[in-house]
Amino acid sequence: ALKDDLLLKVVSVINDPVTTTDELIPSGETSSYRSNPLKLAEFALSRKDPAYVGRAKAVRDGGFPVELGFDENKTSYGSVVCSIKPGDGSAREQAASCQRVLGGVANIAKEYATKRYRSNLINWGMLPLLADKNDFEVGDYVYIKGVKDLIASGAKEFKATVIGQKTKDITLKMDSLTDAEKQIILKGCLINYYKG
Repeated sequence: ALKDDLLLKVVSVINDPVTTTDELIPSGETSSYRSNPLKLAEFALSRKDPAYVGRAKAVRDGGFPVELGFDENKTSYGSVVCSIKPGDGSAREQAASCQRVLGGVANIAKEYATKRYRSNLINWGMLPLLADKNDFEVGDYVYIKGVKDLIASGAKEFKATVIGQKTKDITLKMDSLTDAEKQIILKGCLINYYKG
């Protein structure tokens, strides 16, 4: 479930005008792994950013960065992919699920190419955040204080701090969520939502 605050580590920055679902998770050679999410995730972004899987795993398996001074008991931590317009093409659910398997908890984009991809992110408990500019760097941290309350209240703007070579404050946005979508994100994924 989503904790009070959120800390993201940027593990991929894609500046192409559009990122297709086939670039997020390739078809073809991966089809035999559809029933093995851990193995399938090894192919995520393999054609676009071959180092992504290793960086995402390092965040997932490396433990909370306590040196930043945030409270790990009240702060969700995971990786984030930053891009311009992801999710074009088929409604392949694995484009989002593979990111989640690798420890992803959000995407930041200028816009989402399809409602289906955005819905798939939400169903996996990932925040479909929006930014006016894709000027993040791999290795940056993005911190959102009070994210749980903001989601619950239906906020469309999220004050965030980017911690990298320089620290700066930004405003991230999110299109409106339905009441069910809010609960799915708060509970961590659609499976948790249905478990009650």
